[in-house]
Amino acid sequence: MKAILVSCLTVVCLSAQPPKTPPKAPPAAAAHRKPPMLNPALYKAQAPPTYKVKFTTTKGSFVVEVHRDWAPLGADRFYNLVKGGYFDGGPFYRVMAGFMAQFGLSPNPAVSNAWDKATIKDDPVTQSNKRGFITFATSGANSRTTHLFINFVDNAGLDSQGFAPFGQVVSGMEVVDKLYAGYPGDLNQVKLRQGGAAYVKANYPNMDLIESVELLPAGL
Repeated sequence: MKAILVSCLTVVCLSAQPPKTPPKAPPAAAAHRKPPMLNPALYKAQAPPTYKVKFTTTKGSFVVEVHRDWAPLGADRFYNLVKGGYFDGGPFYRVMAGFMAQFGLSPNPAVSNAWDKATIKDDPVTQSNKRGFITFATSGANSRTTHLFINFVDNAGLDSQGFAPFGQVVSGMEVVDKLYAGYPGDLNQVKLRQGGAAYVKANYPNMDLIESVELLPAGL
């Protein structure tokens, strides 16, 4: 092409050259691909005072607004998990009608295993577990890792047990209400963690998934 252009002296000659085909843009999924979160110690950033997160799921989308002053440690952990892409592809593995919808497993077993013991300390409970509020699950004092739930109803009885909400669903709660609740609430979480996405697909094909989670720009 260069030799031809140098030898041409007229506009007609230049215009006769075939136009270059523009390169294809990379797939959207590739543009958002992130490295696996295998080292929890690298994810220690402090969250903004407030921020919003958009969940895109197999049932639709909803938005969570987080208030760091409600539960600072929980808000920071959630912020880092979202930024790292931890939840993308993970299941809503415990959905109990009239109670709550729980998630927090990575589709990658190695990532889930890496975070299984990455606990954070408890936050004081400053908000009640009202409908639409999001909270970390616990298995005792100072045991929070990556597992969270969204309250379907007002579950004030959880407040005295140390469950500290750090945000709430501000739009799309009707999507959360539609998450598949046909599986038992006592599924073996060890098998889910160790089997990852392949195990969920093979054994629980109706389980709803988190397609992506993203931080929204400030002001939205």
